[in-house]
Amino acid sequence: MTIVARRKETRQISIGGLRIGGGAPIAVQSMTNTYTHDVAATVAQIERLEAVGCELVRVAVPDQAAAEAITSIKKEISIPLVADIHFDYRLAMEAMKAGADGLRINPGNIGAAGKVKAVANEAKERGIPIRVGVNAGSLEKNLRKKYGGVTSQAMVESALRNVELLRSFDFHDIKVSIKASDVLRTVEAYRLLSSQTDLPLHVGVTEAGSLFSGTVKSALGIGILLAEGIGDTMRVSLTRDPVDEIRVGYEILKALKIRQRGPEIVSCPTCGRCEIDLVDIVERVESALLTKTMPVQLAIMGCVVNGPGEAREADIGIAGGKGHGVLFKKGKVVRKVKEQSLVEVLLEEVEAYEARH
Repeated sequence: MTIVARRKETRQISIGGLRIGGGAPIAVQSMTNTYTHDVAATVAQIERLEAVGCELVRVAVPDQAAAEAITSIKKEISIPLVADIHFDYRLAMEAMKAGADGLRINPGNIGAAGKVKAVANEAKERGIPIRVGVNAGSLEKNLRKKYGGVTSQAMVESALRNVELLRSFDFHDIKVSIKASDVLRTVEAYRLLSSQTDLPLHVGVTEAGSLFSGTVKSALGIGILLAEGIGDTMRVSLTRDPVDEIRVGYEILKALKIRQRGPEIVSCPTCGRCEIDLVDIVERVESALLTKTMPVQLAIMGCVVNGPGEAREADIGIAGGKGHGVLFKKGKVVRKVKEQSLVEVLLEEVEAYEARH
């Protein structure tokens, strides 16, 4: 029995060949934290993101040098690139000329309608989609005054107002995001927005925090929305290496049985029966399998007493004992293994499983 609602039907757009909305798989994206004009550093980070499953990457474009760097970056990467623009519409124009596949702008801070029109016309000419990105921290002053603060209703009105501005210039290749750092406000805003538009939505909890707090907030906010069928792309925002954003993103999708990418690891919390360093083993296995794409359920358990039985559904598992452990498959013990070889044997079994499937 599933608790995930049927996905809401949205319009489909294409960003650099990646289909968004309209039933396409929910795409996992991130944003680089390098200086974009440092082409080598930016490309290196994007390659690391690609390796763990990033499907769309955004780069900051705060100046002309960053905009011009997009040309060189695009030559070295395989996934679509979105230019993040604030305040200066001319940077959006330059980023598109340099080869950006998409734009993320807040039309409310780009300037007068004529500037937004110039961006919309150029994007339409080049077939480049625009994400209208509304953040609680950059909400228009008149809307804050109208609603007495940064409310979900105010954020939705801002998003729809900016969408209509783009449409007034006959531009319709649009995606929308509407984020706050507060989980409940974010969820309420997306629910309201989803009820009022069929545009594809990018979901996330902005400025979620460090690895621990950010993962919790993102899992709750994004997870609730995805479980309700809301969302076409997603980003987990962490004060962390962006590679971790992709890892957490896929774990959310796997937990909801929406998308399966790479191994799913089941491991016990340990107790007084555990006589191996389970934390170290799990971390070593996770690190070794980071770039694997084959869905396979692994169990890494602390003892041989309950391990195989508690992880009966796992495709492959190991359970530790004193000086040795056991390898098991689908809850059935296959053979004993020396403790120092447990990780090596599990990884070999994963390779064999991939080869068979």
